[in-house]
Amino acid sequence: MTAFIALRQASRRDASELAILADIASHGFASWLWFADVANGVSDTPLERGRLKMSEEEAVGGWRDAVIAEAYGEVAGVAIGHVLDEAIEDVEATIAATEPMLALQKTVVGSWFIGSLCVYRHLRGIGIGRRLLEDQIDRADRRPVSLITASDNEAALSLYGRNGFSEAARADAVPPFENSKRHAWVFMTRSAA
Repeated sequence: MTAFIALRQASRRDASELAILADIASHGFASWLWFADVANGVSDTPLERGRLKMSEEEAVGGWRDAVIAEAYGEVAGVAIGHVLDEAIEDVEATIAATEPMLALQKTVVGSWFIGSLCVYRHLRGIGIGRRLLEDQIDRADRRPVSLITASDNEAALSLYGRNGFSEAARADAVPPFENSKRHAWVFMTRSAA
């Protein structure tokens, strides 16, 4: 059924698409983070800043860590994953909203971490997300796999649960705005294959 889905390693020229998909995956949280650089004059829009970050040569979670899914002749989705190495221990949260996620990541140094997995809405439900997730599990090369999703993201929780992930911890999300919807970050792991 998923033979029409092609996966490929992202290239630097995919940076704009990666920024859009990372922002969708985070339900706008990424563009909220990138907006700080707009306020500081680094870029004109949050998505421009996201594109610049995704195109950086050595950026963790950038184009070098991304796999693109294509279907029906278009980019359909992305998965961005990497090994959480010891350097994460030295990272300090500079924004309160990122502190809970960073603390969860520090508990699984050495695991493969999926930072983003997203499929465009009009292409969901046909196996693209599952295919990207399977590819990330393969890339983990027998390491445990971990990820963080929102407690109110039922589709993601279901996908991960069906593919061997279980909840390892939860942390209350720090809302970026006073009227932000309240939720928790759900930290999920999958044992080494």
